[in-house]
Amino acid sequence: MHVITTHLNADFDAFASMVAAKKLYPEAVLVFPGAQEKNIRDFFVHSQRFSFEVKRVRQIELKDVHRLIIVDTRQARRIGRLAECLENPGIEVHLFDHHPDTPEDLKGDYQLVRPLGSTSAIFVELFMEKGVSLSREEATLMLMGIYEDTGSFSFATTTPADLRAAAWLLEQGADLQVLPQFISHELTAHQVSLLHDLISSAVTYAIHGIEVVVARLNLPEYVDEFALLVRRFIEMENLDTLIALVGMEDRIYFIGRSRIPEVNVGEIARDLGGGGHASAASATIRDMTMFDAEERLLRLLHKHVRPRAIAGELMSSPAITVPPDTPIRVANEVLTRYSITVLPVVQDKKQVLGMISRMVIEKAIFHGLGDLPVADYMTSDVATLPATATLSDIQELIIEHRQRLIPVTEGDELIGVITRTDLLSVLVNDPALLPKDLLRVEERPSVERNRNLNSLMVEHLGRDIILLLRTIGEVAGESHCTAYVVGGFVRDLLLRVKNFDIDVVVEGNGIAFARKLAEHFKGEVRTHEKFNTAVVKLPDGRKIDVATARLEYYEYPAAMPVVELSSIKLDLYRRDFTINAMAIHLNPARFGTLVDFFNCQNDIKERRIRILHNLSFVEDPTRIFRAIRFEQRMGFTIGNHTEKLLKNAVRMNLFDRFQGGRCLNEIRLILSEEDPVPALRRMAGFDLLRFLRPELRFDRSFEKLLGEIQKAVAWHRLLYLDEPCQPWLVYLLAIMVQAPAEEVEAFCQRYEVPERFAQVLRREKAEGERVALFMNRSGRQLRPSEIYWLLHDRSHEGLLFVMALARRKSSKKAVSLFVTTLRHVRPELRGGDLLQMGYRPGPHFGAILDHLLEARLDGQVKSRAEEEEFVRRHYPPEKMAARGGEA
Repeated sequence: MHVITTHLNADFDAFASMVAAKKLYPEAVLVFPGAQEKNIRDFFVHSQRFSFEVKRVRQIELKDVHRLIIVDTRQARRIGRLAECLENPGIEVHLFDHHPDTPEDLKGDYQLVRPLGSTSAIFVELFMEKGVSLSREEATLMLMGIYEDTGSFSFATTTPADLRAAAWLLEQGADLQVLPQFISHELTAHQVSLLHDLISSAVTYAIHGIEVVVARLNLPEYVDEFALLVRRFIEMENLDTLIALVGMEDRIYFIGRSRIPEVNVGEIARDLGGGGHASAASATIRDMTMFDAEERLLRLLHKHVRPRAIAGELMSSPAITVPPDTPIRVANEVLTRYSITVLPVVQDKKQVLGMISRMVIEKAIFHGLGDLPVADYMTSDVATLPATATLSDIQELIIEHRQRLIPVTEGDELIGVITRTDLLSVLVNDPALLPKDLLRVEERPSVERNRNLNSLMVEHLGRDIILLLRTIGEVAGESHCTAYVVGGFVRDLLLRVKNFDIDVVVEGNGIAFARKLAEHFKGEVRTHEKFNTAVVKLPDGRKIDVATARLEYYEYPAAMPVVELSSIKLDLYRRDFTINAMAIHLNPARFGTLVDFFNCQNDIKERRIRILHNLSFVEDPTRIFRAIRFEQRMGFTIGNHTEKLLKNAVRMNLFDRFQGGRCLNEIRLILSEEDPVPALRRMAGFDLLRFLRPELRFDRSFEKLLGEIQKAVAWHRLLYLDEPCQPWLVYLLAIMVQAPAEEVEAFCQRYEVPERFAQVLRREKAEGERVALFMNRSGRQLRPSEIYWLLHDRSHEGLLFVMALARRKSSKKAVSLFVTTLRHVRPELRGGDLLQMGYRPGPHFGAILDHLLEARLDGQVKSRAEEEEFVRRHYPPEKMAARGGEA
């Protein structure tokens, strides 16, 4: 594995340099070593135009890293846990940096260090030298990196190369209008007072639940009495803690003030080489850029600020647990006995394997799975915390990641648990500890789970689609209901993929709304009262699927769902995977606002297929096929926990109890993909092929046949024929190759194959194999007429099946010749022409015309005159009359 990383608390220059390095190392993975600066986090939250995949350290195996590309730093202590990779045998280290040399610097196998104002500018120089072009988004991001690290070209470290780099990025299409959204501009001294500059530069950090305001300025010359401005600032804003970093001449001055015992600015100043008291201190920092000074300050704050609460104080101990082999019904008794809702599942009474909730347990018992072990349906993707974890760590897991219970561990041993109730009691007793997003929603109307996608919609959807969506929302408002566009449309919008299939969910009367929508557009409506759904057909042929917000429950595993009215949240929760469980508001007041209850965007960013609840595959096994199809089509990966549950469902043989038509539809969709072979290979890996054919194996011969089918289908598509063809049936014929007729019949009955397709499957499977066998064994070149009579009764699917089975190149050419030429050949003479030539009508007309067709196919006749002469020669009229007109 090759990894591109940067320093902790990455800023725009660091992130832009990572993206730039990706241009030089396309096989490498981008990995943040830890947290990012607030403006980077805001960038990921608010920007819809930019899509860069960045992983976290916990998502990679450090021991597998063979090459480590580090940008914007050369110090091992600044890349967090990724420094462990430096101990890997044979590790290669490549360095790109613009900071001055220090004794701590790593020595790379390759390194490029230039004294520019930004690392982004170094990469731009490389791209200019190598003739590498950038996309508009890449150029904009790198320009942001340069602007930030040079203070919009005002810092003393700015060089002419940074300006040249910015000019080149503008030529590449960089968008200057994006910069003000994420790059904070510090005001100059001639515009406003220094105090105003200081206030404008302030940033609030939440360190272990304590708010610390940090302000920084770079001034062209030394200013006396700056500590007075710091004091005025803390008084005006009534702050508990303020730290200022002021660059003047060639030095940076640290000035700290604190009014609370949790922050001792004297200790921080001493670590920076200065001194002072707990409430007031200062230090002079030499040979360090402003960026480096702030990075060091943040580390010292995390070191010296004392947290108000830690996990060890909040946890309940000892924890109530169950071992993994505990039957689900027994676990339910434990929940009831202790009046709890979640149980940790532990091995040997200490190692946490996962956890299982009351909701999953009760649903499993409802489906008759009470005797199965909890390990089969527990959630295994569980994060743990040590006893020394801070309140912010706990908030992140419970509030941000919505983990219901946090196991507290010491090493591998469980020592207690923290519940949502434990956290809530702390927050209620001290509201100052509440996350800002909960207190100041009005200041951030586009938070990640509820952000507005208007700009993304304008950029990636046509004007007609946006007008259609707005009209749907207006009609919903007039109907006193709330409408959302849901599912794949939202997913593909976030992936920047075209998708014009509009599924609308309505909180209200969906059928009444659909009728009003059809009336508005002067279209047609078809309703399905049982499921509260409708289809609105517009005059231009487009269709809009409308559903009433609903939840579904299943009376037994693999059953058809029973539908009840519900809200949008429960409607989304019933869906197959998180990537399909998002919605967008359409009503005018909130048009374009994303609805994401289940952290679905994270799964899209991490390209992961994840189910919404642990019994999802039990309730609907066809989701297994859907998971594989989405995974292969979109290049995603089925999540570890989801994969475990998928395998459980396969072992339970739930496909023996499901509705065959629904499963056939999923198989059909897989086989209709541009390239279904990877999905079939994945199905084989999950032991799913046996549900199609018990004896089917994904061996070399089957894979070769699929490859031939793929070539045949691709060839047929390139012909651009108007005649219908079902490629999925061709792949299904390959799956059934050499299967006995009774096995094909059993498949058709089990999967409720529609009769028109079942007839094709029966006929083309048997006849196709017979024809292909004949052509493969034929030792001579077949005449065109022989090819015609072999293939003229075959459907398009059957012809492609024969082409795939044909081993000889001449046999494949024969099928190609028939499809493109021979099947269109017809004699010019017809039955009426034979009457005019004096022949008496009768069954012999068919024999004459068939013989004439053969002659035409084999080139024996080429015109109408030659056809007439051919007929008279082979069927003299006088002899035919003497024989009573019979051939």
